[in-house]
Amino acid sequence: GRGDRGGASARRAARSGGGPGLQQPYIQRNIKVYEVLDEEGLSIIEANADTVLEEIGIEFRDDAEALQMWRDAGADVRGERVHFPKGLPRSLLKTAPSVFTQHARNPERSVQIGGDATVFAPVYGPPFVRDLDGNRRYATIEDFRNFVKLTYMAPSLHHSGGTVCEPVDVPVNKRHLDMIAAHMTLSDKPFMGSVTAPERAEDTVAMAKILFGDRFVEENTVIINLINANSPMVFDETMLGAAKVYARNNQATIITPFILAGAMSPVTVAGTLTQVLAEVLAGAAFTQLVRPGAPVLFGTFASSISMQSGAPTFGTPEPTLVSYGAGQLARRLGLPFRTGGSLCASKIPDAQAAYESANTLTSTLLAGTNFVLHAAGWLEGGLASCYEKFMMDIDQLGMQQKLAAGVDLSENGQAMDAIREVGPGSHYLGCSHTQANFQSAFYRSSIADNNSYEQWQAEGEKRAETRANELARRWLETYEAPPLDEGIAEGLRDFIAARKQSMPDAFT
Repeated sequence: GRGDRGGASARRAARSGGGPGLQQPYIQRNIKVYEVLDEEGLSIIEANADTVLEEIGIEFRDDAEALQMWRDAGADVRGERVHFPKGLPRSLLKTAPSVFTQHARNPERSVQIGGDATVFAPVYGPPFVRDLDGNRRYATIEDFRNFVKLTYMAPSLHHSGGTVCEPVDVPVNKRHLDMIAAHMTLSDKPFMGSVTAPERAEDTVAMAKILFGDRFVEENTVIINLINANSPMVFDETMLGAAKVYARNNQATIITPFILAGAMSPVTVAGTLTQVLAEVLAGAAFTQLVRPGAPVLFGTFASSISMQSGAPTFGTPEPTLVSYGAGQLARRLGLPFRTGGSLCASKIPDAQAAYESANTLTSTLLAGTNFVLHAAGWLEGGLASCYEKFMMDIDQLGMQQKLAAGVDLSENGQAMDAIREVGPGSHYLGCSHTQANFQSAFYRSSIADNNSYEQWQAEGEKRAETRANELARRWLETYEAPPLDEGIAEGLRDFIAARKQSMPDAFT
């Protein structure tokens, strides 16, 4: 449901990250990015990355076509390892757009990727959910659909995301069809495609053509896709296969080194940034070999590990520095940037989850990130999608939206009439400027309790996660699907039925 645009619920939604009311447009940042490297530091890392590409090389595994494309482009290919002459990847990337639009089936929901835009998308990839009854269990297709519905209703999420959880009750070789269908039918926000096999990427493109029309898909970007490097310094056949399908169809890829520093990259920030840049240069340049002009993002997912247990850690200072540095490197390359989210290692939506997620999220915005995966619902190092955490996170995303708008210096923003009216020794509560602005003046949290102790007690002494639980239940009860042309819906159903019939179930 969109809420009554003129009603009280819509007004409340407009001033909070709360209600399923007015969708907020993607963020156009009016605040400066935070930079940690000066010109000398950036030059050192760029030179080191060039050395890695030339002397050490990047492996393109089990893909003879990819290796031949690199040979034809002038790279030195030895076995499966590609060595790049200095400047080759950068020269290829000159054709990649620095800004593009990802179109949604509802044009009002289309988003800008790149420039001063920030787009929030939900958690991606967890096999488990932490459900509304407090159970940690394997995710189902019903959970998947629930998260798509909640994302559709969340004003501060601009994008439907991709694998919001892994529905293990559907065969591995068929679940992508149900997942893409959920994004297409239960929401009208932009979404991500399947990358777990090249033929699943082909299915995604085919379904997009049913939804948008063949010609529209050929001429526009309607799908964005996550292509992970197998760090350190490897691209495997699965990711290369999916990347080729999407790039050939002019659909966007996010080339993302998946880094747990100390395991998949050096323990230092500069060493990690060097490897990240080398991997992105190789992977992103490859998309331009496939199709010059195909949209591609500079992605990084960087985390540290516990040197005692080897477990990933989140919300720590070092990955924050990596995010800031990688954002600078992406802007110098002229590519849109993806990193960060609301990341934590906590097993439940507790204080640890809140601290770690807040630390990650604020630095994500300040790094100038254009596309933010895992902005809501991430728990347990990405192993679980959590309903309560999802509701708490989207509240925080609404705050980031306010922060990113910067300082209002209009006449109303300067508030000189209020200062004149009130004068010394009085208060602003009743003045006309306050009366005119009170509804939109401050962000209103949908989760936080700011009442008196007595009122909190009288209302049942509820914790934040309890309030989040109630809110999630309420949203799911009131969800209404956005309208979809019946002919398109039927076309999608027929395509899925035919594809499912064409192969036996596989659970591995």
